[in-house]
Amino acid sequence: MDVYLPIANLSVNGLVIIALGALTGVLSGLFGVGGGFLTTPLLIFYGVPPTVAAASASTQVTGASVSGVLAHGRRNGVDYRMGLVTVGGGVIGAGIGALLFRFFQAIGQIDTVISILYVLMLGTIGSLMAKEAWEAVRSGEASDKRPPKRRRHHRLIAMLPLRWRFYGSGLYISPIAPLLLGVAVGALTMLMGVGGGFILVPAMLYILGMSANVVVGTSLFNILFVTMATTMMHALTTHAVDIVLVALLLIGSVTGAQFGTQIAQKFKPEYLRLVLAAIVLLVALRMFFGLFVRPDEIYTVVPL
Repeated sequence: MDVYLPIANLSVNGLVIIALGALTGVLSGLFGVGGGFLTTPLLIFYGVPPTVAAASASTQVTGASVSGVLAHGRRNGVDYRMGLVTVGGGVIGAGIGALLFRFFQAIGQIDTVISILYVLMLGTIGSLMAKEAWEAVRSGEASDKRPPKRRRHHRLIAMLPLRWRFYGSGLYISPIAPLLLGVAVGALTMLMGVGGGFILVPAMLYILGMSANVVVGTSLFNILFVTMATTMMHALTTHAVDIVLVALLLIGSVTGAQFGTQIAQKFKPEYLRLVLAAIVLLVALRMFFGLFVRPDEIYTVVPL
């Protein structure tokens, strides 16, 4: 089923794009990540220009996040106050990212920048996640017999002023920390088309010290509104959002998120993190390889 993408200026197999969307949705429900970290590279591998892939993937992530937030909200798995603070930072970060996107696009280096960012971010996050998940798996049942360790926020967080109570997360910390975290995630969402969950989830756990049962839902809540903001900015500034591509991705992703949420409840978290780490590292390796291989088409399409 061939479908023409007007902004990307090429024809694609619609069923393949829908399948990519479904995969993104499953990842969203499973891990609390928007899935854009995988969708954007796969679209690039398929031949979609990186600028269109990044802009359209961030739009598609919104649909997957809606479905995931509703599923986690029904079981009180969202800290809405924490989510609103990170969303505020995310909107600021998206504005910063828009300026950077336009700058690199103007000098003709945006495709290379997107690829390098993916290699650096996915390689680092995937390695750290794999190490932590492997240690958890190796500890086996012995770790299950010990009482779970109470998570605490990083000591630098305790030094920040103006503390608030975040009842859903069980925290009493300064809102400055989640605000700055939101800024970083918003900038990455704008530049890379990612939801930012692969950074947000570990940061919420190990830096902010949030309760594990609300991390995934709160991450998706943040991703939902930040990707909405980045979609508007892309539409107004870069004009790289391909609505046909987005629609195909959304068809698969909304359904996939519900399946992912159900699957997440049946497996141990450490095994899920190990699988996610393996996926992230494989994508990073493929992107790294692509930096040194001459593409079939040496020109890219830049929407006006």
